[in-house]
Amino acid sequence: MEYGILYGMEPQLGEVVKYTINIGDGQISLNPWIGKRVRISYNGVKNCIACGREIKKTFNQGYCYPCFRDLAENDLCIVKPHLCHFHQGTCRDQEFAQNYCFTKHYVYLAISSGVKVGITREKTLTKRWMDQGAVEGIPIALVPDRKTAGLLEHFLSEYLNDKTDWRKMLNGEETGELIPSLELIKNVVKDEFRPFLIEGKEITKITYPHAKPKKMKSIDLDKNSIIESNLLGIKGQYLILEDGVLNVRKHRGYNCIFELI
Repeated sequence: MEYGILYGMEPQLGEVVKYTINIGDGQISLNPWIGKRVRISYNGVKNCIACGREIKKTFNQGYCYPCFRDLAENDLCIVKPHLCHFHQGTCRDQEFAQNYCFTKHYVYLAISSGVKVGITREKTLTKRWMDQGAVEGIPIALVPDRKTAGLLEHFLSEYLNDKTDWRKMLNGEETGELIPSLELIKNVVKDEFRPFLIEGKEITKITYPHAKPKKMKSIDLDKNSIIESNLLGIKGQYLILEDGVLNVRKHRGYNCIFELI
């Protein structure tokens, strides 16, 4: 049993993805819990995952409103990096930008529900795929900074999807192939991005401790403060329970108890 503030799940790549959940000061290895009955209890208290203050409502998956408003990690340009405004002198935190944005980024293709294009920092590539529940992934470009990655992703989103359908992802209804999409990119990409394209990378295939949900019902801890159910599997940031699916990342900052029963 572990209890405290819920911070999310960490995946580790292997023959089958191994998951740990970060809660309070501890961690739980979740794979051994699969097939067993679990209880998740939420006591009604939420804390900001950045500053720790008690709050009534979370913003952007775990933050209080001041941290959502002020922290660079919650700026619009994080989710839409082609709108980076650092050059305008309006960045919320220049040190954060230097450590996070002005580092090498991959632009990649992955199959989660269908073929999608995305970006991530160089050192977080496979973690990003696993967080999205991708079953295949391949990097297509390595660029010097986040804005350039965002500009390329924004351009390619005219030809490829940049979203995941979480229901299809959890049901294992993946469609599409990466190789034809790679060929499409080679044909349409602008000359300014061609120097960053990567050749010869192999497709990474990922297997999850996955089971199709018996009920495609999203569980909300604000509406169901105590969940007792069999843990059927895990994929992306979702616990697949017999009675529905729980998006763990959505509930960051919630004070919970996780236990086997």
